[in-house]
Amino acid sequence: MRNSIVYIIIAVLAVSCVSARSGGGTGGEVTGVGGTAWAEPTPYGMVLIDRGAIKMGPTTDDSVHNIKADSRGISVDAFWMDQTEITNSKYKQFVFWVRDSIIRERLADPAYGGNEEFKIEEDREGNPVKPYLNWNKAIPWRNPNEDEARAIESVYRTNPITGVRELDIDQLNYRYEVYNHTEAAKRKYRKDPRRRILNTDIQPDDDLPMISKDTAYINDDGVVVRETINRALTGEYDFLNTYIVNVYPDTTCWVNDFENAYNEPYVRMYFSHAGYNDYPVVGVSWEQANAFAAWRTDYLRRSLGKQGVHIEQYRLPTEAEWEYAARAGIDDNQYPWEGDLPLTEKDGCFYANFKPMEGNYVKDGNLITSKVATYAPNNFGLYDMAGNVSEWTSTAYTESINRLTSDLNPEYNYKAAKEDPYRMTRKIVRGGSWKDVAKDVRSDLRMWEYQNEQRSYIGFRCVRTQIGFAKGRK
Repeated sequence: MRNSIVYIIIAVLAVSCVSARSGGGTGGEVTGVGGTAWAEPTPYGMVLIDRGAIKMGPTTDDSVHNIKADSRGISVDAFWMDQTEITNSKYKQFVFWVRDSIIRERLADPAYGGNEEFKIEEDREGNPVKPYLNWNKAIPWRNPNEDEARAIESVYRTNPITGVRELDIDQLNYRYEVYNHTEAAKRKYRKDPRRRILNTDIQPDDDLPMISKDTAYINDDGVVVRETINRALTGEYDFLNTYIVNVYPDTTCWVNDFENAYNEPYVRMYFSHAGYNDYPVVGVSWEQANAFAAWRTDYLRRSLGKQGVHIEQYRLPTEAEWEYAARAGIDDNQYPWEGDLPLTEKDGCFYANFKPMEGNYVKDGNLITSKVATYAPNNFGLYDMAGNVSEWTSTAYTESINRLTSDLNPEYNYKAAKEDPYRMTRKIVRGGSWKDVAKDVRSDLRMWEYQNEQRSYIGFRCVRTQIGFAKGRK
């Protein structure tokens, strides 16, 4: 009997402890579980775009330019967006980071002296960890020893024609991994067949579902090989995609985009000369823009020391996000500004950098691109959402995209396999550029380009989903 009393007392105490931890003193009512949240800092150089709705696409016919009204209502959640297009200066930071990571890797290599301080392989207690580069250890640029000098010089080459020391851009490859949360969340990929189909009238198939994932590696000849693997599902790692991307812009795009034109100075100067630092980066493919966004996320995480904390990733905007932001959430806007003209009626001042007349690029004050933020921002505080450079979006292009996408955060995301027809690699670009006429810089018009193309008139900006606290717009 005494033992029974002891057990009852222990049980009561246990229940009391649980009640205390779970919000005791509430009379047994469910009050919810509290918690602490890490407040993400305001992203540098970004503007918060509150959630809202818009009629996306042309809302009226334009017989002059053969544009048919083709709008539909869509809604997007709140997100941060770069105030300006990514500049040469910001993209150079990415290029130099890749360069410095290669140098650090080699400084830790026994073939170049094997300085273990450049690569961390143990924690403070001496336990082995997955090796990572030590960015707190400075590269000895000024007074390197012989091995260090070889490591540093290994990423440079001497131009055989000019004799100038320059970066060996073929080495500047960035490897990154992306976990595809969207695919991983789909019911059809659940390993338990009973959880794939909830309709109990249907007998589930016991065979494991097939997955498709991207992977990449560098072969023995130093060539980047990209593959798309199709196989039966084995686990969560099947949704982890690996990419290796050469990050250096194609500076020759100025010549290749314009035949029989003297654009050589831009090839030599546009990306490398500091005078163009505040101009939008061009010659960057959709693949390179995605690599930049992945690096920017990782750079933030490392800088904040938040390795184990979820941080919303930087990414390219969806087409819907881009148009909503460009038109400042106004259904009737064809441009980022009010009205249907690209310049003010009173004094003829231009609202954007585009091609005003046939053969006359300079009437708006610029020949090619202009410094970012040269023109006034739209009502959301965003610069150059029309003209200057067209901008990559994350959205894949297909003629039937409006019928394929939801009206809630619409997105059509197709990652073409190497074996796919080339037309499957088309991605949507928006906003028009310095070389386009007024019609083509409208915010409600869709254009496309192949994801591996590098053009003198296409750049990009990043966005980041805002977590939970936006007010919203009606």
